[in-house]
Amino acid sequence: MKITKAVIPAAGLGTRVLPATKSMPKEMLPIVDKPAIQYIVEEAVASGITDILIITNRGKGLIEDHFDRAPELEARLSSGDRQAMLEEVIGISRLANIYFVRQKETRGLGHAVNCARSFVGNEPFAVLYGDDVIIGKDPACGQLIRAYEEFGKGILGVKQVTPEAITKYSSLKVENIRDNYFHCTDMVEKPAPDQILSLYSVLGRCVLPPEIFDILDQTPPGAGGEIQLTDAMCALARSTGMVAVNFTGTRYDMGNKLGILQATVEVALSHPQIGNDFRAYLKEIAGNL
Repeated sequence: MKITKAVIPAAGLGTRVLPATKSMPKEMLPIVDKPAIQYIVEEAVASGITDILIITNRGKGLIEDHFDRAPELEARLSSGDRQAMLEEVIGISRLANIYFVRQKETRGLGHAVNCARSFVGNEPFAVLYGDDVIIGKDPACGQLIRAYEEFGKGILGVKQVTPEAITKYSSLKVENIRDNYFHCTDMVEKPAPDQILSLYSVLGRCVLPPEIFDILDQTPPGAGGEIQLTDAMCALARSTGMVAVNFTGTRYDMGNKLGILQATVEVALSHPQIGNDFRAYLKEIAGNL
């Protein structure tokens, strides 16, 4: 079955980047001239996704406004010599069929994904975490979708992390299939040092079968007292197995101050309008460090 639906959980509070996120959703923090969530939506669209559900909560109306039309702004741009900018602004609202639903209680990523049940129906679907911007020539979501088409199982987007970082993420039990594909048969969220299964962790992307919803219904609160998507995926991995894809592309953690700065600098260096000037500026600054 062709995967055309994606879910973007964007209901987190952004506590790691306060006070910037006191009134602005962290998903709207800019990377040069586009908010983080636009990069995520564009990745989904480039992967063949046509319908996207963004899970929000109170105070996230700016996200909905961004993907809506803006008549006053469009009128101002159309009255001047700004046709390219006008087309870009209108194009944001036409990227995909974008829907919104609120997670009325902040009960974890698993609970947020479960809010998408009626949107997804009985189809496999992609999940792109709202914290994670992944930039590369081959969209990470598309890499996972191709793996699902080949294996017909739930797919995990993974990267290796450091031994120091693995306890903050998930740890997967994996066995290589070929190249960057692995069988995954177990995982643990935020493992203690004696629970580490490998240094491979799910980072920001997965493709899930619709059976995940029934599993989520039976998943008790886990780490942090929240319903963890990792716990539901663990049950799926233990029962039918999953496939982990060590995707290509650079991942930026937009819930982390350093990650935001890294994304800004690295995207700016390749930006067609400011890249050369910014590179010269960095060289000048680096000489004084």
